[in-house]
Amino acid sequence: MQSIFKIRKIDKRIFILAGLIFLLFISLLSIRMGSVEYTYSQILRVLFSNEMTTYKNILYNVRLPRIIIAGIVGANLAVAGCLLQSVMQNPLADPGLTGVSSGASLAAIIIMLIFPQYTYLVPMVAFLGGAIACALVYSLAWKNGIKPVRIVLAGVAVNAILGGGTSLLSILYSDRIQGVLMWVNGSISGKTWADVRVLALYSFIGIILGILCIRKANILQLGDEMASNLGVDINKYRLLISLVAVFLAGISTAIVGIIGFVGLIVPHISRLLIGSDYKYLLPLSVILGSNLLLLGDTFARTIARPVELPVGVIMSVIGGPFFLYLLRRRRA
Repeated sequence: MQSIFKIRKIDKRIFILAGLIFLLFISLLSIRMGSVEYTYSQILRVLFSNEMTTYKNILYNVRLPRIIIAGIVGANLAVAGCLLQSVMQNPLADPGLTGVSSGASLAAIIIMLIFPQYTYLVPMVAFLGGAIACALVYSLAWKNGIKPVRIVLAGVAVNAILGGGTSLLSILYSDRIQGVLMWVNGSISGKTWADVRVLALYSFIGIILGILCIRKANILQLGDEMASNLGVDINKYRLLISLVAVFLAGISTAIVGIIGFVGLIVPHISRLLIGSDYKYLLPLSVILGSNLLLLGDTFARTIARPVELPVGVIMSVIGGPFFLYLLRRRRA
């Protein structure tokens, strides 16, 4: 029995190692591909050259920050989805259910359309908007405690209201909407090293907090009755885990805009590969989330070049059918 357990444990580590290797491969491919293509020998020469040429500027100040941000955001959204699925006890749960995306979107659009002179405040305002929307969802869902079904229902209602507000502003300020379409659809284009520093700092804190939630997430998977028998305060656990998930999703949305389905797809694939133990599920989700979004962004900026598509659109095209597949599979 012990030998079987060891083999399974080694298999899980192999999946994590394979994910890291694939992430390295995708990163190298992403550096190489774009409106201007390089060979790997050219990349090495440009990066280690002391002269700031046009090619080095493209690689160092355009592609590298974009690759890093794609990897971090993918990891954040995957962890957020992973944690929320434990809170709601539902593998179809997604960070969007908590109102983070719709709240961040409405707050950002208010700034970009009505107060364009304060565009530099968009990341902070978007994060606050997502946090307020999430707080509204949980306050509406609270009734002698938090139940997963009530969170979902409250999330649907709040998302509909905030989405209506976003649509209304888009119509009223249709002459200005063109400038915000990329953000609304989720885009990593134009991000700089300053964005990398901000995102990396907050994401590091969020991922560490997510790791500290592993035991709590495993306990919630046992079900309310079993967890209560263990003397666990279920409502407290749900609230703490949700706050971490909202923090990760909120900071990501604030920087790159709305990117859906990563938090849905990645945890489900990870669960199929290595099971539901968050000790392995969370690290693999971090890696696969980075892989998925980096792959999606590379595809988005090369499929119609020189035109760059928002990565959020690509993820919706992939995620929509996948969600329908999961829904049908659960009903079977």
